[in-house]
Amino acid sequence: MTEPRLLPWPAAASPDATARLRHLAAGALRTGRPLAIWREPASEHPRLLVSRSLEAAYTGLPPALDTQAPAGFAFFPFRDSDHNPALFLPADVQFDLARPEVVRVAPAARELVPNLTAWLSLPTPPELAWHYSAQPAPPGTAEADYTQLVRTGVQAIEDKAVVKVVTSRVAHRPLPAGFDPLAAFGQLSRQYPRAFVSLVSVPGVGTWLGASPEVLAEVTADGHFHTMALAGTQPLVPGRAPQDAIWRQKEIEEQALVSRYIVNCFKQLRLREYHEAGPRTAVAGQLLHLRTDFEVDLKNVPSPSSLGTDMLRLLHPTSAVGGMPKVAALEFLHRHEGYDRAYYSGFLGPVNVAAPGISRLYVNLRCLQLRPEEAILYAGTGLTADSDPLREWQETELKLQTVASVITPPA
Repeated sequence: MTEPRLLPWPAAASPDATARLRHLAAGALRTGRPLAIWREPASEHPRLLVSRSLEAAYTGLPPALDTQAPAGFAFFPFRDSDHNPALFLPADVQFDLARPEVVRVAPAARELVPNLTAWLSLPTPPELAWHYSAQPAPPGTAEADYTQLVRTGVQAIEDKAVVKVVTSRVAHRPLPAGFDPLAAFGQLSRQYPRAFVSLVSVPGVGTWLGASPEVLAEVTADGHFHTMALAGTQPLVPGRAPQDAIWRQKEIEEQALVSRYIVNCFKQLRLREYHEAGPRTAVAGQLLHLRTDFEVDLKNVPSPSSLGTDMLRLLHPTSAVGGMPKVAALEFLHRHEGYDRAYYSGFLGPVNVAAPGISRLYVNLRCLQLRPEEAILYAGTGLTADSDPLREWQETELKLQTVASVITPPA
């Protein structure tokens, strides 16, 4: 049995595709299974993936991001550890709102068919039992503590211990009564049509919701590899065209460092044939960033099947979330940042789900972690020698607003 099993919905089931997605998510959560729900940039249709068990998940990336890699969803932390494992969730059960009349079951998960068939006929539970992390919640970061961290980072740059470092902080927000993560996912999808919007819930690991603007690595159906350098931030001013934005030297330098880092990764793989476009101003919700795109035609690469995975190993964590040089910047963060980022500034996304050979992985930015009564929000800023502590704090405040909007009750 090599083809997926297509299970039709019972005639009595709700015809509404969103209600069907909720029904499947409830079944996965009720039985303690990992799930991922996502919506690609500019797409109207979310997808859902359920793995038959946490034990079936890979603790790491498949051998290569090519047509031979299994279909699934990558969910990687900033730093791999026993309590923040790097996960690849197999696509055992799939539901696509673009084709809501069927549920796809992978051959490896055919033992789920009887129970799943029965579950499709049952009413949807009124509440969904989302997974929560077993780790202690990181402490919130006070303004005085973050501005001092920025000063320490700038001093490290002046002392030439690092060229650039990306510091981050944590904010806690109480959840409003009756908060619904799936409804919040839908709200983020409407508010940020150009973002990769995701809702991932894994036993023991927790539930994460986000709307990321940044591609880490993409392999397309026509055999091209893409990545981007995204850095520098300013608010989108109403009535002003994004292309008219004026960038300070600090943001220009910050973005150039990320671009040079990507080019250096290409050089390490002896890759000389690539196309670079930018920098240009890119819109991400209510923020503007500087963006440079990189593209490689895999037909011109000696080992195309391994390029995606090789680049991932070199890129992550990128200089846009860690700093440069990588080892020195990560050591600085370990000593001074004061908390475990877990899956914030890691990466996530589908591999070979839409079709064999199509993979899209995004940096896990503009995200929050759900706890029973609160949300833990994360934001960071890239520091250079010209960084001003108060400006950096204000930039994190702007970035927090992306996901904070879905947990703030209307006035």
